[in-house]
Amino acid sequence: LRFDGSKPTFRAFHLDKTLVKKYMNPLLIGELAPDQPSFEPSKNKKLVEDFRELRATVEKMGLLKPNRTFFLLHLCHILVLDVAAWLTIWYFGSSTVPFIFSALLLGTVQAQAGWLQHDFGHLSVFSESKWNHWVHKFVIGHLKGAPASWWNHLHFQHHAKPNCFRKDPDVNMHPLFFALGKKLSVELGEQKKKFMPYNHQHKYFFIIGPPALVPLYFQWYIFYFVVQRKQWVDLAWMLTFYIRFFLTYLPLLGVKGILGLHLLVRFIESNWFVWITQMNHIPMHIDYDKNVDWFSTQLQATCNVRQSLFNDWFSGHLNFQIEHHLFPTMPRHNYWKVAPLVKSLCAKHGIEYHCKPLLTAFADIVYSLKDSGELWLDAYLHK
Repeated sequence: LRFDGSKPTFRAFHLDKTLVKKYMNPLLIGELAPDQPSFEPSKNKKLVEDFRELRATVEKMGLLKPNRTFFLLHLCHILVLDVAAWLTIWYFGSSTVPFIFSALLLGTVQAQAGWLQHDFGHLSVFSESKWNHWVHKFVIGHLKGAPASWWNHLHFQHHAKPNCFRKDPDVNMHPLFFALGKKLSVELGEQKKKFMPYNHQHKYFFIIGPPALVPLYFQWYIFYFVVQRKQWVDLAWMLTFYIRFFLTYLPLLGVKGILGLHLLVRFIESNWFVWITQMNHIPMHIDYDKNVDWFSTQLQATCNVRQSLFNDWFSGHLNFQIEHHLFPTMPRHNYWKVAPLVKSLCAKHGIEYHCKPLLTAFADIVYSLKDSGELWLDAYLHK
């Protein structure tokens, strides 16, 4: 095992290749014998070479260089919305209409801060990793009340092996809550396993999916995570969010009002987050890891949503999920520039480049759950 800076995975996740090499070289356990193949047969060698050329082209075009003004303006619009939410209740009072309007503004703040912390978490804003890490802690910790270590732990596993069961934490809801993917659903049915009535999962998704993930699961699990792993710096950042929230809203709303506002904000954030993040992955191929090449791994697990100013803003540019997965450190304002090059490479190798309207992408989540549920039921009843 030897560090190779040309490997797509290493180049995708790391800014400082020299630093990575420093830590990887001590892990060298030997060299391949001359008669041993240097390329795995499960991977498309020509595609790997073509993607390496594409990566070099992207670097020459400067598409990995961020426009920091873009991210500064994005942060400013989040802060303006945050202040506007407080001013709404301060000026108009805590009756139903201003209360709900303020919650919508705060829900937008949480969703947009979620996309912004994603940028810093992927090292997309600063040229030095340490600055990305520090600002990441501020955005996810102080603006959202969540730990950076928790996000890093889960999200990079997802990027390395998207939609690969037992390797991507984002599909860990299979099989306890949902039957995901055609092959895994059939396998579950043939094994006569039934943790939930999966043939109805496209219905109960609306109950335990978008509305519940953040307020009923993430909300408590993130505290368990930081305490169990002794991530005290992350805990301190998280507490600054709750201290600020309670100090600013408690005098206006009282205890019951502030708890109700917080729950409503998390409910809005949860729906926004789940629909956006799952539209790119749940309808796509979900299976065990087949150890295929980087490009094929990402393309079979991701799809795009058509570009528009609203879609870009609403999804934090995750409507370009394909480009984001191929180039995780690329600043999101450059996704649209590299998209034609990715499409050309897909066409050359006969790989389908999935792109659809926003509402179709939402509907496909439900349809895919319905289809996999029916596959499970058929295998469960007839095998």
